[in-house]
Amino acid sequence: MSNLNEAEDYKILSFETDAKIPEVKNENDIIKFNEAQEVAQPTTKHKLGAYHYFKRGLDIAISSVALVLLSPVFLVTSIAIKLDSKGPVIFKQQRIGKDGKIFEIYKFRSMAADNDASDLSTPDKHTKVGDFIRKTSIDELPQLVNILKGDMAIIGPRPWTPVYYQDMTEEQKHRYDVLPGITGLAQASGRNCTNVIDRINYDLEYVDNYSLKSDIDIVFKTLKVLVCKEDGADGGKGTVQNDLDLLRNQHLIINNEVNIENTDLKTTL
Repeated sequence: MSNLNEAEDYKILSFETDAKIPEVKNENDIIKFNEAQEVAQPTTKHKLGAYHYFKRGLDIAISSVALVLLSPVFLVTSIAIKLDSKGPVIFKQQRIGKDGKIFEIYKFRSMAADNDASDLSTPDKHTKVGDFIRKTSIDELPQLVNILKGDMAIIGPRPWTPVYYQDMTEEQKHRYDVLPGITGLAQASGRNCTNVIDRINYDLEYVDNYSLKSDIDIVFKTLKVLVCKEDGADGGKGTVQNDLDLLRNQHLIINNEVNIENTDLKTTL
């Protein structure tokens, strides 16, 4: 643990939450990204092949039909959010997409408008409607618009906030060789119940086996997870902090300098 205590403090951009980030007076305490900015990518990228173009057309067709069929759900959810709490219906947040491109993700708001995302010592303030739409994954439906815009796919690694990127290894950054998805192999294999290293490994496995068959398998696995109502769709601030700790100190773990079972880096599975 002595090695971990010597680690520098993190610079936090934002976390997996849909709260408004309070204004930061000291600009040195926040990492800023904009839509035109791109992060450095690994030199050797995965060759996607012909399926990539077929998949894009399929994603557009499916998401277009889904938006029409699910329009009543969008309407009812929007009204419920407005009646339940003050604030916007749609939450927007910057995420890293394919090839390191920063884009704005859309979700139904599930947090209170005054939720403080920067304070990891306090729990997130879910609204009553927010709890329900998170458990049912309805909060993810606006990402169908992200698919039409070309930011996302139906199946792919989940898009994370930029703060995750800085401590990934070059090999781990290959998860960004494909479009991020509404659901992926990591989520279908246990949603967010696994630690961040395991989730990245699932994502890399997906990239290495990028095919129509793998996407169909993930769809059925995801449906099974949703039907069984497995917990762990949102790990909250505690999971985010554990994720950052693991990424920051993974070189110590690889070199057997840290016993993960006996440290605060352990993530509950």
